Amino acid sequence: MLGVRQARRWLTKSTIRHQVASGRWQRPHFGVLVTHNGELTDRQRLWIASLAAGDGEPAPLGGLSALRAHGLIGFEPPSIFVLLRADQRHRRPPKGVSVRRTTTLGPRDVFTGARPPRTRPPRSIVDAAAWARSDREARGIIATAFQQGFVRLDDVLDAVARQPRARRRTLTATTARDAAGGATSLGELDLLGIIRQAGLPVPTFQHGRRDADGRQRYLDGYYERYRLHLEIDGAHHTNPTQVWADMARQNALWVTGDRVLRFPAWLVRDRPEVVVAQLRAALREAGWRG
Repeated sequence: MLGVRQARRWLTKSTIRHQVASGRWQRPHFGVLVTHNGELTDRQRLWIASLAAGDGEPAPLGGLSALRAHGLIGFEPPSIFVLLRADQRHRRPPKGVSVRRTTTLGPRDVFTGARPPRTRPPRSIVDAAAWARSDREARGIIATAFQQGFVRLDDVLDAVARQPRARRRTLTATTARDAAGGATSLGELDLLGIIRQAGLPVPTFQHGRRDADGRQRYLDGYYERYRLHLEIDGAHHTNPTQVWADMARQNALWVTGDRVLRFPAWLVRDRPEVVVAQLRAALREAGWRG
């Protein structure tokens, strides 16, 4: 995989044309050559996007494409995102490649040692949130990046501060703070939002503790003072094996005297008043006088 300009450093125009015309090489874009005639890999498609958008010189992958290249699991970008400075020239990109422009793209933002080059995770998160199709998708990307250990809060906030015109700056910073505090799923972020809106005390998220069998457990939400445990059930909780695992964990908590409230993620999202009413009642029963 190389740009036409790179190939011209060692080969003549006629040699390049012959390699393409004979079918030994492919030319997926005006400025890009693939030095084989087989099926393209995902990594080669990323290289094509990078070289094509950069007019023969590699341009960095950005946003969700950069995060995926770094190893993020759980989100598939709708297209390959490539980031260019506002003053850079580029040719018409290949199909499925989205070229985004920025006036702020410095050495702190780009991991030039990567192949292909890409923006660093903190900058990638800010761009991915800005380019997301909805606020909810943006929040999900941010929470997942923290859950999978790609970023630190200070680095994300620094990246936000260096992009004063980025879309969803406030949402990105707020969600990053919540995710760094332990709310690392959309269900937990939704729950945290309605708890704050209702004026209820905020639990600790991903609180570690040992159950009656001595095993370490991490609770979605936990009020240590009131011994109240909150569990958000996503789609995976419909699996029979997972259902029993959840029951066993809940039984172990009840044995030690804790209360457990379980809510499906859809209820937290669509019927927050039901969740708030049950949570308020459980807190008062446990001694809260707010």
